Amino acid sequence: MAAPRAGGVDDHRQATLLPAAVVAAGRRAEAAGFGYSSEPLTGRLLATLSAAVRPGGRILELGTGAGVGLAWIGHGLGARRDVQVVSVEQDEGLAAAVTAAGLPYGCKVFVGDAATLLAELGRFDLIFADAPAGKWTGLDRTIAALAEGGVLLVDDMDPRRYTEAEHVAVVDGIRRTLTGHDALVTTELPVGSGLILAARR
Repeated sequence: MAAPRAGGVDDHRQATLLPAAVVAAGRRAEAAGFGYSSEPLTGRLLATLSAAVRPGGRILELGTGAGVGLAWIGHGLGARRDVQVVSVEQDEGLAAAVTAAGLPYGCKVFVGDAATLLAELGRFDLIFADAPAGKWTGLDRTIAALAEGGVLLVDDMDPRRYTEAEHVAVVDGIRRTLTGHDALVTTELPVGSGLILAARR
């Protein structure tokens, strides 16, 4: 197999490598003017982590958006029918559009504030924190919802993405909370939008 050109895979080839459901969700995001979808690198990691969820496990996504993250989760699960997927979105219109387009098997989208809903959703083996609620606010509730041995993936942690000093401070606070938490084993991945991966002991 030929090595990719220096500088990486070109945009057209990259697009052809994306799962069809991810491409469709990306088009939905464009049509809705939604510019906060997960990057392919984050999506591939999310798909890999989803594939590794224990039999009968549960996955939580905080921030459905246009459904790109859900599409990656569905890609990772493939034909599995033993995993429950829950996604939370505050925007009713986005949640309705994603639901109408078709959800991965065993998936349910809740409309509301993630930080508020977390207390009633139970515990999860994989949590993808991709919205301010449950990450910028209510991070303690997200950590509490992580089952023993569960994995938490947090994106958008590169402080260079932010211009406001208060936003940089919030991101640093999230990083310090996760890396300093006694119940978590954490690694920072300085790739893409800046990722933090944490596992509950």
